[in-house]
Amino acid sequence: MSISSMTGFARLEGAHEDWAWVWEARSVNGRGLDVRMRLPGGFESLETAVRTAAKAVLSRGNIQISLSYQRAGKAADLVVHEEVARALVLALEPLVLDGLASPARVDGLLGVRGVLDVPRIHDDPAQMEAIIEAVGEDITRLIAALKVARDSEGKATAAIIGAALDEIESLTQKARQCAGAQPEAIKNKLQAQINTLLQGQEIDAERLAQEAAILAVKADVCEELDRLDAHIEAGRKLLAQDGAVGRKFEFLAQEFNREANTLCSKSSDMALTGTGLALKTKIDQLREQAANVE
Repeated sequence: MSISSMTGFARLEGAHEDWAWVWEARSVNGRGLDVRMRLPGGFESLETAVRTAAKAVLSRGNIQISLSYQRAGKAADLVVHEEVARALVLALEPLVLDGLASPARVDGLLGVRGVLDVPRIHDDPAQMEAIIEAVGEDITRLIAALKVARDSEGKATAAIIGAALDEIESLTQKARQCAGAQPEAIKNKLQAQINTLLQGQEIDAERLAQEAAILAVKADVCEELDRLDAHIEAGRKLLAQDGAVGRKFEFLAQEFNREANTLCSKSSDMALTGTGLALKTKIDQLREQAANVE
């Protein structure tokens, strides 16, 4: 079984000189491939490389990729931009002299955006190019790690889908054994109903045979059961295929559900109806898992 899930997570850490960074990639279900990124200022040039790497390996899913960085071993380092604080104090001085504002306090100044900051890679232009190159080298490994996570999740999903197909096959076989699915049983039931309705009255035998045949055809579920068998075989073949088969599985789940609905609508037998409802429940579980397949 080689199907992949659209759900996965990968984390990759790297370092260069006195800088360290963390890549994270999260993937959830999506109709197509949608890659979104949260990159720090100065790293925008990596967007193309990220999208190219993702498209080369993944076919479907909503992908969220983020990058964060800090000085290695100096997570608490802070930078105070004194020139910004000084300019702010000077700008407020006339208001303080006029009694319209209180003198600036350190805690108030530190709360102003731009006064307190953390070290940034682009504060050192000499290192910036080398850091971007080093960070970019991790992109392919990040996407590969995400693919491994999705493949691992896909194995679990494949096992669930395989078990669901086995249960659907068992229920289909059970439906075939129900009296309500047997042509002779349908014929006898119709005959008994007709006898009850007529209560000894005479009716044209040929016309009666025609109407009985029409009702028997409408009540016959052999075609639906045969199609269910075909869908089970198709599902197992999809499980063994490589590549993105999620859309095919979603379509197949719809076909499964259509046959189960028709079976239930045709049935006039309690046992057959119960089996049909059990089929619908198991098919719904199959549909939910198919939505996770790439």
